[in-house]
Amino acid sequence: MLTPSRRTGTLVAAATVSTLALAGCSAEPIVGGGSADPDAALTVATAFYPLQFVAEQVGGDLVSTVSMTPAGVEPHDVELSPNTVRQLGTADLALYLADFQPAVDDAISTTGVEALDAGTVVELHAADEHADEEADDHEHGSMDPHFWLDPELLAHFGDAVGEAFATADPDNAATYTANAEALHATLDGLDTDYRDGLAQCERDTFVTSHEAFSYLAEAYGLHQEGVAGIDPESEPSPARILEIKDLIAETGATTVFTEDAVSASVAQALAADAGVETTVLSPVETVADGDDYIAVMTRNLAALEAALGCE
Repeated sequence: MLTPSRRTGTLVAAATVSTLALAGCSAEPIVGGGSADPDAALTVATAFYPLQFVAEQVGGDLVSTVSMTPAGVEPHDVELSPNTVRQLGTADLALYLADFQPAVDDAISTTGVEALDAGTVVELHAADEHADEEADDHEHGSMDPHFWLDPELLAHFGDAVGEAFATADPDNAATYTANAEALHATLDGLDTDYRDGLAQCERDTFVTSHEAFSYLAEAYGLHQEGVAGIDPESEPSPARILEIKDLIAETGATTVFTEDAVSASVAQALAADAGVETTVLSPVETVADGDDYIAVMTRNLAALEAALGCE
């Protein structure tokens, strides 16, 4: 388990970095979220929350961030209005992940805005989806987009964002570089918390409602089993549900993880039938007002420690 001092240290470091970003968030929000400050050195459009978090931390009070995905909306499902596309076209830079949100890909292509694709910075891997009777309904071999669930991969992306901001605004390059380094240190601390917290556990397999956590599992020596595949809206076959029920019995799993922004009805029914509990493990694609990446990931760690019987 994390000691209070270690966990507090991570959050304090995050708060220190966040102080810079909050100074630039006083203007009225546009598009899906963020701030529109006409006096900012750069206006940066971000496709969904984890990329917005990085932009705010690296940009600090020099950068005005606007999000293309409203808070509480699944990024996969976002549709952009003509007005949002026009606003995107006025940004100095866009941060996105190609092939994750078709509407965003189309808008970036249409506007011709300068854009940084996270997939050109972080090496994505194929979704490790289960084989079931409804294989035709899944996109087997598609790339898993959820790289930000490994803090070290998000830190690497943050470094690239610092370089991109410095290129776009050379006068403030030193500030962007320093902010990126501070964010990297915060994410290094979070990674250490995960490594320490998950080092000695009774189990290494966790069950999720859909397979969004392969990067997290790979980073910390765990094994993910999803009731559904990489698509959160896909329906598992009866055969897959029986497989998961048998797996729960074999491994002694105590928990089926659900998500806060996706229907949990199938996972809850499975958990009730198997005699185990459900709790939220967030893919951090969106966060509630007042929350942030570090806080949600810290809660995720506590949930995993409890479910896996970690010391």
